[in-house]
Amino acid sequence: MVNLKEKPFYLSDEDIQWVEDIKNGMTLEEKIGQLFCPVGFTKDEKLLKPMLDKNIAGIMYRSGPAQEIQDAQRWLQENAKIPLLLPANLEAGGTGSAAEGTDYGKPLQMAATGDPEEGYHLGFVSCTEGAAVGVNWSFAPIVDIDNNWRNPITNLRTFGDDAKRVLAFGSGYLRGAKEAGVAVSIKHFPGDGVDERDQHLHTTTNALSAEEWMDTYGMIYKGLIDQGAQTVMVGHIAQPAWAKKLNPDLTLEETYRPATLSKEIIGGLLRGELGFNGMIVTDASAMLGYTCAMPRREAVPTTIAIGCDMFLFNKSFDEDYEYMMEGYKNGVITDERLDDALTRILGLKASLGLHKKQKAGTLVPGPEALERLHNEQFVQWAKSCADKAVTLVKDTQNLLPITPEKYPRIVLFTSEGGGYFGETNGLHEKLKAALAAEGFTVLDPPEGAYISDKPITVEGFKENYDLALYAFDFPTASNNTVVRLSWKGGLGGSNTPWFTRELPTMAVSFANPYHLIDVPEIKTYINAYTDTEFTIPAVIEKITGKSPFKGVSPVDPFCGRIDTTF
Repeated sequence: MVNLKEKPFYLSDEDIQWVEDIKNGMTLEEKIGQLFCPVGFTKDEKLLKPMLDKNIAGIMYRSGPAQEIQDAQRWLQENAKIPLLLPANLEAGGTGSAAEGTDYGKPLQMAATGDPEEGYHLGFVSCTEGAAVGVNWSFAPIVDIDNNWRNPITNLRTFGDDAKRVLAFGSGYLRGAKEAGVAVSIKHFPGDGVDERDQHLHTTTNALSAEEWMDTYGMIYKGLIDQGAQTVMVGHIAQPAWAKKLNPDLTLEETYRPATLSKEIIGGLLRGELGFNGMIVTDASAMLGYTCAMPRREAVPTTIAIGCDMFLFNKSFDEDYEYMMEGYKNGVITDERLDDALTRILGLKASLGLHKKQKAGTLVPGPEALERLHNEQFVQWAKSCADKAVTLVKDTQNLLPITPEKYPRIVLFTSEGGGYFGETNGLHEKLKAALAAEGFTVLDPPEGAYISDKPITVEGFKENYDLALYAFDFPTASNNTVVRLSWKGGLGGSNTPWFTRELPTMAVSFANPYHLIDVPEIKTYINAYTDTEFTIPAVIEKITGKSPFKGVSPVDPFCGRIDTTF
């Protein structure tokens, strides 16, 4: 049973009385509604009102214009019977909730600095800027471990491949979030990064033994739980070793159920072995890792019945609500389990002082709070972080530093310049301008098999360019099965690095740190981790010798291969 006086709630008798009064004053329909946190696809008040009438616990908006998000969340709080949890994916800066926020950097960038204080900065900046638009709950820090370079989801979204480092940086984030007055949700329990697949597409597996898991993921979760993490987000990830250890009678299919549908993983491991007393929320329930594990009519109430407290997002809110109500009426969700879930949800709200803020009319701050976004202190921190993070992985040809005197003409390859498959957000022009400001002549790559209407030859290529620079910007994203370079132009095409033995060639990745697996022939390679306004200048300073490289890779950029190292 939940203890609201203990960690992570620490409620007073007065606060606990509020929780009990709210529970006692709710109808059954309102209690069922409180189990849901849908995603906000609209800001149309007429469309939002029916969900508020069903008494949802919270709602999450994706990032947007700050004033627009703040106004929408103010209206929601003013029209909700019970104060709402308003979460955001504050994983990499205030841009997770407001477009004008500080794009501080991906977690892997923080880890590359080697300074856990950057975990604190990430948490404080992200959550302070989120709070400025009304956010009170961060779906972060991500405390997965990047054990598998092939994983298309973890990668940049982790603090690396070392459990102790993940805990140190996750602890820093937690401290920053607390100072900003925002609850965290450590994720994705029982831990992503072992499998090479994506739970957006199917249930994935954390295949560690029970002992290995406890020494790594378990150590991280136990550490953050002991430090007062208020919520845990459960992923659509199986942990068969612990499931079978806790219940040897499970069938094979039951053993490999996602944690969001596993009583053993939620009740036995998270509540029991790790002693978590806080609130448990599922990951997004539209993911195939959830939808394909059990018929949805059964799955929705089963998720609450096995110990999760809140159901995140929906295929159809109205349909899921009916499934949940049906599950309660059929006895799948007991009165005791419903009361326990509601107590934890309301206890979280009380621990954030939402009931007091509701009375004071301060659940969402005024427009003046937007001045916190992208403020001078946050910008200085972000610049320093980028400076400490950019990592020289290898320079076995002794190319660096580069100068306009030695390499006056640079041919720049990015996706926008006809290079590889990826996303750049204007990176080509940004780099082109930054290099030109240093005195380089920056040229776009040739189109097809011609340079200035002449067929490309080895000698012709060398006559036109002095150095080739590849800028990779291929971040991880849901529903991608791989994060690999995919070349255009076929074998020997002008955009492939066919010329590494003919022309000095270097590469910088502003996202995925593992590209050497696909371009081991490039002898000078740098990881910058994030394509922000702060990392691009830092890279330019370092490749031109104005600033030393300081970053240390928090993962193995060589992907365990010898041929990528030389």
